[in-house]
Amino acid sequence: MNDLNNKLPNLARQHTTLETLIPVVRKRVEALKVIQSHCDELELKFVEEIVALEEIYQKLYKSLYTKRYELVNGIVEPEGVKSENALEHEEGDQEKGVPEFWLTAMKTNEILAKKINKRDDEALKYLEDIKCRDFDISKSFKLYFFFGTNPFFKNLVLKKTYDMHHVGEEGNLATAIGLTIRDKIIPHAVCWFTGEAAQGDE
Repeated sequence: MNDLNNKLPNLARQHTTLETLIPVVRKRVEALKVIQSHCDELELKFVEEIVALEEIYQKLYKSLYTKRYELVNGIVEPEGVKSENALEHEEGDQEKGVPEFWLTAMKTNEILAKKINKRDDEALKYLEDIKCRDFDISKSFKLYFFFGTNPFFKNLVLKKTYDMHHVGEEGNLATAIGLTIRDKIIPHAVCWFTGEAAQGDE
């Protein structure tokens, strides 16, 4: 539909000029151009409102993500949630948070599961949080992987920037650049964090 809309303003050129059209057809083409201009205005307004709406919801998500982080990492305990396990408060239960939360979440995702080697499991057990920073309307973004102190690498935060290239309304990944891991011992496949072209930490 968008391709058709984009072609409408050029219809007159395919017939040389508007002046070559008979008056009644010329009037109709001029009316079509006005309609198209209104469509363009609406589309611009639509995009602006979508961006504004995304910003509103990102703020709402942020507070939920903070609560998730605190619960997963044992900073807080859940309130107002009844457990089906009547023995949940047994003495001696010192387990904090939700162990291996991110490792489990990533391995249950079909796409990510294919990229995670078994040798990565131990390193990913130290993953405490994942955050995303969007770069306005370009849809490019940066992922931050927050790790606890671990025996595999010195970085406590791994970053990877995804630059999106747009053709029309479609977005395709142009580049994915990660930081250099300051390793102690790097499991083989954990390098998917950095990508093949590892560069500086920004």
